[in-house]
Amino acid sequence: MKTNLWTTLWCCILLLATAARAESGDLAQQVLAETNVARQDPQRYADYIREFKRNFIGKGYRLPGSLDMVMTSEGKGALDEAVQFLSRQRPLPALSWSPGLAQAAAELVRQQTASGATGHGNGGDIRKRIEKYGSWRSTIGENISYGPDTARQVVMGLIIDDGVPNRGHRKNIFNRAFTTAGGACGPHPVYRKICVMDLAGGFKSR
Repeated sequence: MKTNLWTTLWCCILLLATAARAESGDLAQQVLAETNVARQDPQRYADYIREFKRNFIGKGYRLPGSLDMVMTSEGKGALDEAVQFLSRQRPLPALSWSPGLAQAAAELVRQQTASGATGHGNGGDIRKRIEKYGSWRSTIGENISYGPDTARQVVMGLIIDDGVPNRGHRKNIFNRAFTTAGGACGPHPVYRKICVMDLAGGFKSR
């Protein structure tokens, strides 16, 4: 039986695209799971950051198995400050997964995968984008990670919040008003990986 070459190539493309979407969804789910570990057991995350600090040389660090140095703005001081915060932080309830918020996050991932841009999208209008996919209650927020490609590195980075004076990403993670979240991850042409997590006090998907 003869197989059309173009049919074969198209099938391969579809399989690769499906695998990429599955991988992206899996990583986003893992980021939510790690976020919930941090919310429910802040002391455990303080230990993770203490362990991570061992990889630092000056203001840079190496991830295990890599020879590349990643430079930070604040160095170990930001890690020490995060550990102090976590040591005082009381446990919070876990966030539930929201498919609608995941769609809103995926829209931004698609945009920035194509453009290489950073930030919260066109005009930074998070609310407008989120409301395409449903109605939110109480409050909304958004965390974006660039670079890290494992869930723990994503969440640790957001908690440490190096170079962000108000530690806004950390505040989102430990905001008691948030009850649900949805996320998406994908490739980024400049920073290798992007993960977006949208959060709300409640969300009803369309």
